Amino acid sequence: MGIKVCKFGGTSMADAKAIARVESIIRADKDRRYVVVSAPGKRFKDDIKITDMLYRCQKEAAETGSCKNSFSVIRDRFTEIAADLGLNFDIAAVLDETEAAIDAHADSPDFAASRGEYLSARVMAEKLGFPFVDATELIRFDSHGNLNAPYTEDKIKAKLSKTEYAVIPGFYGKDSFGNIKTFSRGGSDVTGSVIAAGADADLYENWTDVSGFMVCDPRIVPDAQIIRLVTYKELRELSYMGASVLHAEAIFPVQKKRISINIRNTFDPTAPGTMIVPTEKYVHADGQIITGIAGKKDFTVIFVEKSMMNAEVGFVRKLLSIIEHYGICIEHVPSGIDTLSLVIESKNLAGGVLNDIVNEIRESVSPDYVHVTENVALVATVGHGMARKSGTAARLFTALAKSNINIQMIDQGSSELNIIVGVANADYEKCIASIYREFFGQGS
Repeated sequence: MGIKVCKFGGTSMADAKAIARVESIIRADKDRRYVVVSAPGKRFKDDIKITDMLYRCQKEAAETGSCKNSFSVIRDRFTEIAADLGLNFDIAAVLDETEAAIDAHADSPDFAASRGEYLSARVMAEKLGFPFVDATELIRFDSHGNLNAPYTEDKIKAKLSKTEYAVIPGFYGKDSFGNIKTFSRGGSDVTGSVIAAGADADLYENWTDVSGFMVCDPRIVPDAQIIRLVTYKELRELSYMGASVLHAEAIFPVQKKRISINIRNTFDPTAPGTMIVPTEKYVHADGQIITGIAGKKDFTVIFVEKSMMNAEVGFVRKLLSIIEHYGICIEHVPSGIDTLSLVIESKNLAGGVLNDIVNEIRESVSPDYVHVTENVALVATVGHGMARKSGTAARLFTALAKSNINIQMIDQGSSELNIIVGVANADYEKCIASIYREFFGQGS
């Protein structure tokens, strides 16, 4: 028997009907042995997420000593779910215990927030008849708040080697002081990935409310195709540039073990979804040149020009040291013989920081010319097929020219996996639609 680790997101756990659907998915495949769940998400557009309510509970407990008023919403939601599922266990006692624990940990937002996944997993375990394994038994953080991967893997192996099936809460674990510690929002994806790696799973299934990654943002191209197969490296590029079906940190634990990820839709379980694979498992589809298009707005480009820059030892180091002094990350550094551009997220340059940096550049390296361009969007076109097919860049640039889009910056990685262009924020949506239309023949 193989091992599949299945993570179900907040929408998949939103109410009894959705949870019953999750149960049918799990029971359809005996290899789906370890189930990681999120807290219940929104049931409708204006609904309040359980996690957001739990943060309110912590705040109320810190201010008044009791979270009773805010917790009543949590209590009603889980009581309704348990009743609609026909569960026989004493949910009221579990909820009483949880409310008291939040009051006792009133100084810990992480503890309060983790209770959504905890309660969700208790309900799911009862529904499936699987053992409940608390994430605090498996997931460990170090004294700096980072995942302690080796220790966590040892804990997972020790526990799950003796547990054939289990339901595990996502999003949290325990730190080196014994306190509850959460991942960043969306961190149940990371929990699922860590469990899959520790269990040496054959596959990590990430069940959500979409049928996989789309080639580009469907808000820009409503009929965008689903990406059927993508490598970890391609996904890393797309996620960094804004594609957000999967938590960015969820890739690394399974990538290290060469475990594939299957993004699936709880509400359309027959759809194959998107398969994320190591490069060695990637099978190139004939005619497929690009895999996806993604981007982000609001960057600033600091363009620096100086004659004989390439012959001046330490020039780049001096520039980067200035940026480092301000604790700012640089996104890209396109360069020529006598020119260099620093691409930085605009939000990091607010409050006069941009002017200070430009002045320090002038004092430190005495450039011939410094120019700042703000309100720049970066658009990445990603795909393994780009390295195999000549003329890809020409097609891309021609498509943008036909749409009257001015390219302000070009940056192509040495891996030939992607081409990044900088355009005005105002041209962002048109840029993505134009590239999609060129390579997929559709798009508005």
